[in-house]
This record gives sequence, C-alpha cells and structure tokens, in this order.
Amino acid sequence: YLFVTNTTSKSRASLLNKFEKMGFSTDVNRIITPIVAASQWLIEQSISTAALFVKSDACGDFLQIEPVDIRSHSIAQAVVVGDLGEDWDYFTLNCAFRFLMQEPQPLLVALGMTRYWRGKKGLNLDVAPFIKALEHAADCKAEVIGKPSRSFYFSALKLLGYQPDNVIMIGDDIIGDVDGARNAGMRGLLVKTGKFRQQDMASSIEVDGLLDSFADLPGWWEENIRNIA
Repeated sequence: YLFVTNTTSKSRASLLNKFEKMGFSTDVNRIITPIVAASQWLIEQSISTAALFVKSDACGDFLQIEPVDIRSHSIAQAVVVGDLGEDWDYFTLNCAFRFLMQEPQPLLVALGMTRYWRGKKGLNLDVAPFIKALEHAADCKAEVIGKPSRSFYFSALKLLGYQPDNVIMIGDDIIGDVDGARNAGMRGLLVKTGKFRQQDMASSIEVDGLLDSFADLPGWWEENIRNIA
C-alpha cells in the first residue's frame, strides 16, 4: 500500500509525524506526494533551478533542485506551484507570473490540480485555481504532477510493483482520487468523509464502491472479492 496525497504544504517527514499521532504505523517511503514525483521529473528534464511556490517545510523534499528567490528577478528554469494556503496574495501570484513572462519561458509545473480541500473552517481553495490563472495570464500550459494526472498514478504503481487492474484507490475526492485512478486503469472507491459532498453522486464519474468510512473497507472487500478476482 501507499499513501498517495496531493498535499504540498508539508514535507513527507511532517506527514509521517502526523500519521503516527493518528495511530498509523508506516514509513516515509510509503508516502507519495507530488513534490517527490516533481523533483524526479525535473531532474529527468535536466532542470536544476526552480522558483518554488510551496511552503518552506516542503522545500526540503526537492532533491537536487536549487531554489530561486521568488521575490527576486533571477532566472528560473521552472516555476513550481503547490498549496501556499493563506500565504497567497496578489504580490506572490504576480511574482509567479513575472517568472513565466521571462524569455525563454520557464516550465510551469503544477503540483496537482485539486480544486479545493476541507479545513476546520470549511472549504478552501487549493492549487488548481491559481494554476488556471497563471496559464491564462502567461499563455502557457502547466505540466501537472499530482492527482488526477495519470503519470502520477503510474509513478505510484511503479513503486508498488503491480499492474493497474490489481490496485484500488480509496479517497474522498471524486475527481482527483476516483476519476484519476480509473483513468489510470485502477478501481476507485469513494469514501464519504473529508471533502465528500452528496452532490458528488450526481457526477457522471463512475465509482467502483461507496464507503461511509475507510473502516468499512474490510467489509466491502469481503463482499466484492469474488468480482475482483
């Protein structure tokens, strides 16, 4: 199993600490974030410098990538955008835009395309709305590394060592989790916790199962194992 998350505001070490406090026993190598995948992808593209619009805690997971001061007028080979939360403001968004208007134009890398997430005070904008604004203003197309992109799921499958039809994705996002997984050839189970909303069920996206809680997975498995086999 893997924990596949679009979280880009925390490092894997911080996520592991959070998991352990919740009672999950795992290790950092079972946590896959867009930052881990993006770091490898940037290296494969021979990119060594990037303007990182992510939380400082997460920057350490960008291995072999030299961060450029986002408030400077330095040259960057790529502009990487993750979840900055309440750190987003006009000045910061405009800094990302100005990087993208350089010649030659840097690559715009989106750490996922999640539209929103649920916090303690309600729903909050995630990375996708800011990526859409930058694409429109700078007349470019982002390379998406994270859910729901198939490449991100394929990276997870490669680490697991299984074919897509032998893997089930379980999540609370009908687009990022279920649709993304199904487009990569996996089954997708939707869990009715977290950001799930009842109107998700009116979507044209098919789900392979609906769980009230992740704790219901063993029961679902027993009922469906014959069909899966």
